[in-house]
Amino acid sequence: MGALNDLKEQGKIRSIGVSNFSRTQLQEALEYGQIDSLQPPYSLFWRQVEKDAMSFCAENRITILAYSPMAQGLLTGKFGADHRFEAGDVRARNKLFQPDMHARVQDALSKLIPIAQRKGITLGQLALSWVTSHPGTCAIAGARNADQAIENAAAGAISLSDEERSEMDEIGRGVTDHLDENPVMWNF
Repeated sequence: MGALNDLKEQGKIRSIGVSNFSRTQLQEALEYGQIDSLQPPYSLFWRQVEKDAMSFCAENRITILAYSPMAQGLLTGKFGADHRFEAGDVRARNKLFQPDMHARVQDALSKLIPIAQRKGITLGQLALSWVTSHPGTCAIAGARNADQAIENAAAGAISLSDEERSEMDEIGRGVTDHLDENPVMWNF
């Protein structure tokens, strides 16, 4: 932290961010300097940060930069029951892609599709807008091509009503309530 504080004081960096820190780790880091952002995995289907660090971040004006806001593509609806990953694809070890979660995930997706259709948007855009609808939260959205990047960027103009957020929250809990307490998203 000392080196980062020095760089910030010199104007060489504007912010100090950490990744995958728990509330306890954030508290300890703040003893040595300001933390400006936390980068955790966060999506409608992966919400560990809500249980631990999100309220602390809000209280301490720490921005959340959510990675994997579309659950490594799962929330786009492109992975069906018969999908097999190529050797080495880390998603094969993601807890959300495991057979025991498959039925829950597919059921949740089938309930999210009508919400996206009513709004005239894609599932991915719906997932991104849910993440960014939380105060102090931004999303790091992956894209494999220009069309996906444009589609993801358009999610920034989408707003969700309180009723839509509540409905999505309940749907997402059909998945998240069946995950273990381990904040690591992969089985390594």
